[in-house]
Order: sequence, then structure tokens, then C-alpha cells
Amino acid sequence: MARVQLATRRHKAAENETEFGLRVDPRQPTPLYHQVFLVLRDLILTGRMDPSGRVPGEFEVARRFGVSRITAKRALDELAADGLVTRQRGRGTVIAPNLPTQPVAGTITGLLENLRTLGLQSQVELLDFAYEAPPEAIRNALRLPAGTLAQRSVRKRHIDGDPLSYSVTWIPEALGRSFKSPELRDKPILALLERKGVLIGRAEQTIGAEAADATTARHLGIARGAPLLTVLRIVYDQNDDPVQHIFLRYRPDRYSYHMTLSHAPDGPTNLWA
Repeated sequence: MARVQLATRRHKAAENETEFGLRVDPRQPTPLYHQVFLVLRDLILTGRMDPSGRVPGEFEVARRFGVSRITAKRALDELAADGLVTRQRGRGTVIAPNLPTQPVAGTITGLLENLRTLGLQSQVELLDFAYEAPPEAIRNALRLPAGTLAQRSVRKRHIDGDPLSYSVTWIPEALGRSFKSPELRDKPILALLERKGVLIGRAEQTIGAEAADATTARHLGIARGAPLLTVLRIVYDQNDDPVQHIFLRYRPDRYSYHMTLSHAPDGPTNLWA
């Protein structure tokens, strides 16, 4: 089961702003090619890469990140080695049709308990709330028809007055209309959905990292380009219909993710919980 840990470490600001609105930092111990790889990997896994599936080539990556072509090539080679992209002569670099996953099984009960605990320990500031058409990647994740509206909320979470996270949540309109925006300051969204009668069945979660853009940096009180822990979570009800898409950015000096793994008692030996 996974649980949230809060910490009090400090971190450094990064440099070298790129055209992606992100930065790489030559002062960091992580090699530049791997910093570029991490940014591109998270853009792919969170659906924020070009909807056509095209990935920038070596020259374009080098220009956008302000790095050498050799550095860009090595980053793209890492993406290919991880099965995230394919590189073909004449076609360039494209996102792999079937992205590899190595999931670790866990209980939705543990996730809900963590979210409730975090809600009790922190305070929420609602920054934006509206009904609008979601981006294509999010619309597809929520299985919504084209042109459909969804509830979008942007929230900042504090602990003891210090910023912890910045999140953007999308909810299908029919579910979102069951509660008002002020309630988002007092209750977790999943609790509001459960009140409507939604039974949570499962969730898919991807943990990654990215550099803070200007908006996130301002709200979290950090420098642009500072490292952030990211969590992309899609929650499904017991009918396996998606009910929430949330993308969270956490300050890593105040949040970490800890998992305890054990063999599932009634499952095959390669299944962990």
C-alpha cells in the first residue's frame, strides 16, 4: 500500500529555459541528456505531446532545449530504448503505438485513505473553476464525445500555510453538476463523488517529474525550472467508467511517495500489492 510522506528539504532553482516552457540545468548532477529524456517522457505519458504522435527530431529537440545535437540524440535514443518511441527512416520519431507499462497492483482503499488523510492535514485554495471542453487527450481518457463539456478545477493545497501542490482536475459534466465550487475547498473530490453515489472501483496512476513552469512556480513559491514530482491519476467507478482525471504537481521538498510491496496472498507469484 502506498502512503504520503511529508518532508522539509530544500531544493535549488534550475536554469536554461526552453521553448517547452521547461528548463534543463547543467549544474545538476543528472546529465543533460537524461534531463531532456525525463521531460519528453512525461510529455508522452501524460498525453501532452503532439496529438499526431510526432516527436521532435534531433535538431528540433536540440534547439528547443538549448543543448547539443549529440545530447538530443542520446535523449531520443533513451526514449526508443524504453519503448516509448519508434525511430524510422523517412518517418522520423513517433510515439510508440503501444506504450509499455509495468504496473504495480495496489488497493483503491489505500489510495482513498491516503487522500482523506491528506485532506485532513491540509488546506485547499480554489484558483479556477469552469465548465469547458477538455483537451483531446483528457477527453479521450474520460471517454467523452467531441464537443462535450467537463468540469475543470484548479486547486492549490497548503500544509501549515506553506504550498504543497498545484492540481488540475477534470470531471464529466453530469457528475460535476452534483456539487458547487465552494465545496471543493472543504472536501476531496472523490468524497463528493461518493456522496452522489459513485462507487470507486479502481485508479490508474503515473508518477513522474518535470520542471516548474512560470504559473506553477508562482503558486508553489519556487523558482521557475525547479524540479517537481508529478502524479497523473485517472479514477474509474465500479462500472469501469472514468470519473476523474487529475494531474498534480508536488514540491518534492514537502512530498514523497512511499510504497510497501508484498506478494499478493491469493495471486500468482509475480503479482505484487
